[in-house]
Amino acid sequence: GSTDGDLQWAQRGGRINDVSCLNPTPIRGIVNVQDADDVRRALAFASRSGLKVSIAGARHSQGGHAFAADAVVLDMRRFNRMSLNEATRLLTVQSGATWHDIQNFLHPRFAVKAMQSTDLFTVGGSISVNAHGMDHQAGSVGGSVRSMHVMLPDGSVQTVSRTEQPELFRLVVGGYGLFGIILDADIDVTENVVYRSGRETVDYRNFVTFFKDRILRDPSYRLMYGHLSTSPGSFLKEMLVYTYKDAEGHQAPAAPLTEVSGIGLRRLVFNLSKFGGFPMRLKWWAEKNVEPLLEGCPAGRSEAGCLVSRNDPMHDSVPYLMNRLAGETDILHEYFVPIEQFTTFIDGLRRISLADHANLLNASVRVVHREDNFLTYAPDDRFAVVLYLNQTTDAAGTARMAMLTRDLIDLTAEVDGRFFLPYQLHYSGEQLRRSYPEIEHFFRAKDVYDPKHLLTNTFYEKYAPMVVKARE
Repeated sequence: GSTDGDLQWAQRGGRINDVSCLNPTPIRGIVNVQDADDVRRALAFASRSGLKVSIAGARHSQGGHAFAADAVVLDMRRFNRMSLNEATRLLTVQSGATWHDIQNFLHPRFAVKAMQSTDLFTVGGSISVNAHGMDHQAGSVGGSVRSMHVMLPDGSVQTVSRTEQPELFRLVVGGYGLFGIILDADIDVTENVVYRSGRETVDYRNFVTFFKDRILRDPSYRLMYGHLSTSPGSFLKEMLVYTYKDAEGHQAPAAPLTEVSGIGLRRLVFNLSKFGGFPMRLKWWAEKNVEPLLEGCPAGRSEAGCLVSRNDPMHDSVPYLMNRLAGETDILHEYFVPIEQFTTFIDGLRRISLADHANLLNASVRVVHREDNFLTYAPDDRFAVVLYLNQTTDAAGTARMAMLTRDLIDLTAEVDGRFFLPYQLHYSGEQLRRSYPEIEHFFRAKDVYDPKHLLTNTFYEKYAPMVVKARE
């Protein structure tokens, strides 16, 4: 058997945190993973020592989903090799690789089908939260996964797909690392085609009609997302809709992917907007009037200025969101709202944001399709409303954020929506059950695949006892 010394400890004891900086947690240590044997040895060591195991990638989930108190945390980021089969257009990639690495590997000829709007995350993490992106046709990351190798807590490796071990597949996609450890995945890639970018201002009350009549009816619209104004004058009323359409007859530019331009200015405007009122108006004005100039596609410029390759809008590592001002932090919320309920939801969001004095920096809208993973956030097609909020890191700031979160989750439940789980754990067990009626079966399924409950995280430790009634 393996002794403690076989593991590559990056850290013994100490603490770990996530990108929100709000969840400092004492752990047994962090183990670097470079191959499947490292994972197997860590599982065996933890099992023998009566410890638990958590799996961490980029640690961008904000509710302790990548660790738990006293756990052995596997840092997967060096487990990142990949290969492409051009004929089948299947990318085989280890779970610790980031989408940034993948895009650089695939560019200029190929592109990923589904990925979040930023590329810092790991493949394993994205599958574990079933992340979605701005391609309203491709849908979520889970949808582009053809099959995976998953190591179960007993060290055995299973091949899972929609046809092979489909139940385990549905539990691992959006399963927060609680059923097995994703070793690698076969992911569909697509041609890196050229799009023509466009944008228009839409009143939020007309967005559903705009989406149905314009976007859905015209399959040449490939990527789409909306930004809602957070400026006092037009707060959550005015929307900028960004669209990317097929540009027929143009070759994909082979230029290397660059970091998004104008980051210094964006970061300045973004941090200024945290101070409310006028700077927030400035941010919305800048997005409507200045960004088109920065992004090289102003009206009146040559047609070529408006052409981008598919990889470009998806290649954004948000360094301008990473600017930490002392004593505060930026966090995400995400709500999946039935399309017909969009206007009602936004009206409620506006009311609650003002009542709870939320410091809402950004509100964007994406499209998600019905997802059939076990713990689905979209039992049918939905709009995902993503909120980027600022809070102080003291107890008062966290208490205010907890109240805001619970109010928004109640609002979401009233319109038959669901909230995204990888964020802060401010919701009650009752709210979790109301949004995700299948949560109890989800937690119980652990008894089948992880009978010793070796794999854990803070989310599981907090909610499983609330949701799973003790068996008599």
